[in-house]
Amino acid sequence: MDRFLSIEAFVRVAETSNFAKAARQLGVTSSVVTHRIQQLEKFVNAPLFHRTTRHVRLSDVGEAFYRECAEVVGRVNELTDQMRELRATPTGRLRIQMLPGFALGHFGALLAEFNRRYPGIQLDVIVNDRVVDPIEEGFDVAFQIFPAISDSLIERRLFTVRRLFCAAPAYLHAHGAPQHPRDLLEHTTALYSGYPSRNRWTMTRSEEVIEMDLPGMIRSNSVHLLRDYALTGGGIVCLPTLVASASLLDGSLVPLLVDYSLSTMDFAAVYPETQRQGLKVKALVEFLAGELGPEPAWDVPLIERGWVK
Repeated sequence: MDRFLSIEAFVRVAETSNFAKAARQLGVTSSVVTHRIQQLEKFVNAPLFHRTTRHVRLSDVGEAFYRECAEVVGRVNELTDQMRELRATPTGRLRIQMLPGFALGHFGALLAEFNRRYPGIQLDVIVNDRVVDPIEEGFDVAFQIFPAISDSLIERRLFTVRRLFCAAPAYLHAHGAPQHPRDLLEHTTALYSGYPSRNRWTMTRSEEVIEMDLPGMIRSNSVHLLRDYALTGGGIVCLPTLVASASLLDGSLVPLLVDYSLSTMDFAAVYPETQRQGLKVKALVEFLAGELGPEPAWDVPLIERGWVK
């Protein structure tokens, strides 16, 4: 029995609660994972999981054993990557999830430079806006704007995501511009559907706090679709600046209600504890942090104009 392979299989099954998912992440068959777990159970002389046709959960012995094993696997991976770092540049495949708002319009150019800097890393990039557990879904790192869903995940903030309301000049010429947040209720609005606050919106100006329900005539999980809708003069939209900045600066969209602030969010890299010192993950996250800087380039001119804070 290869004890480390068996322990690694045990950790993956414990984290995913699924033998098939663990097998996919390890690149082996389910029967191999099952065999490794059986060998480990025989070695420790105790069942590590309670299994039914629908569920896999740790036994009492398994729970105690998992904490130690996860640390061992993480430490071995860390040491292996440290030795690779001493001898060579990072190599291998990195599976990531990327938020569409950043993937379209920003990430492609950065990827080209990353490839030149780290030619040994191959990237599988899955683009969607779901909040995921990287462990359960087999990602090495996920980039998202909402907090990590598990305390066992590491979260590295990369930049602030700011939002504002805006519309095309044609729409404002035909319908006028809102002067107060509640004026939005009298306009055609199109809004992102994925925010946790749903239809509830809060805007602040000094000590003034405006809370209101704003359902929106159109709701979508695509901020790029909302931008395109606004550019046609269809209505007022709320967009993250990373998507709207270029259109705001060239005048095809006009910022609205800039005296009022919407809450911001953090664009962050989220990855498993076992990837804390993973060489490929570290290379990508540090690269993005260095390229984006303390304030992303798309926000600097908007801040200078006083459109966002």
